[in-house]
Amino acid sequence: MKKEKQYEAIEKMMERVREAFGAEHKIARMFEKCISNTLDTTIKRDENGKIFVITGDIPAMWLRDSSCQLRPFLLFAKEEPEILEIIRDLVKRQMECILIDPYANAFNESANGNGFQDDRTEMKPELWERKYEIDSLCFPFQLSYQLWKNTGCTEQFDESWRKAAKRIVEVFRTEQYHEEKSPYYFERKNCVYTDTLSRGGKGALVKSGTGLIWSGFRPSDDACTYGYLIPSNMLASVVLSEMAQVSREVLADEAFAAEAESFSVEVRKAIEEYAIVPGHQKEFYAYEVDGYGQYNIMDDANIPSLLAMPYIGYCKKNAERYLNTREVILSEWNPYYYSGSALQGIGSPHTPHSYVWMIALCVQGLTSESREEKEKILEMVCNADAGTDLMHESVCKDDPEQYTRPWFSWANSVFCEFVIDYLGDSVKM
Repeated sequence: MKKEKQYEAIEKMMERVREAFGAEHKIARMFEKCISNTLDTTIKRDENGKIFVITGDIPAMWLRDSSCQLRPFLLFAKEEPEILEIIRDLVKRQMECILIDPYANAFNESANGNGFQDDRTEMKPELWERKYEIDSLCFPFQLSYQLWKNTGCTEQFDESWRKAAKRIVEVFRTEQYHEEKSPYYFERKNCVYTDTLSRGGKGALVKSGTGLIWSGFRPSDDACTYGYLIPSNMLASVVLSEMAQVSREVLADEAFAAEAESFSVEVRKAIEEYAIVPGHQKEFYAYEVDGYGQYNIMDDANIPSLLAMPYIGYCKKNAERYLNTREVILSEWNPYYYSGSALQGIGSPHTPHSYVWMIALCVQGLTSESREEKEKILEMVCNADAGTDLMHESVCKDDPEQYTRPWFSWANSVFCEFVIDYLGDSVKM
């Protein structure tokens, strides 16, 4: 892999960051190291030229993480043919993975049998893990769409893309009736309760026929409390609409375009009907629901989240329900919002209590319309690296020297996107 400094477009962006903050400023140092990290340490090609993107300190490729890791590089792909090629080839590899098993979230580089092969589910040697997550299926398609919108490239929309898109729609339709129609089950032995599903692997009971799509796990890979995960349904609604646009304008497949667009509208309508928490003067969204009237009022750090609604394209930053929801989840209403002497932000049940996630802080900055809030978050993030000039997964709210995951490429990439956004550029949606 060619080193990042040889990419002129990225070098120009690094110079812009130096000019904006100062050549010796910590943000400039961190930006240079973080943007180099993903290209130099997580991307590889095998002997056949196939691309594989590891998440960092785990030797597997997550469909979600790999998409998010390369998202900021869309800003350079039009000027850098090799970066465009990397993203295009990642999309093609992701489509292959989805066609191997649309219920899997993470894949091995080859059919080597690594990962969680003892889980009680339909494992294959190509799979690292088989946790069904709506977002894992959505992010590769959103990346393919954004590659088109940011560069004009359409080579990723090949026959595998077409087959995978139709397979995803089939899975989502099935999971609208999870209890009656789904073949999916998942159980893991000798683990924490968030790593397995209840009721023999079916998960908590949900009401079928609401229009919402069931998800077994959250973007954190933790089990859902209630099976209708609202941020992931929001992302699904967006991605189904993007699939429709690609099918209509690039593939000239009007039948599938109409099907995907109709499905998108159906899911959005269901969200607005079932996900608004009742009994409050201001309308805001729940994180999860079951369709029977139970609501989970919280937000998790991983994307998609309620905080990330504008980032994934579900709404504008100034949408009333979004602003109401933002007020709730950035407060003690959210049991995973932590405020300490060093950090204030959203954490996760996936990591220790009182640990704030860097991804969540950066998303808070990316979705804010306040310059002052953005600057406050940049300062917090830069003081939370424990001297490494890199992002971590989560950091103790009172002691930045205590953190999880020393090498987490997704967080590095979201930080870079946040800095670029602060300078006035953003990925086209």
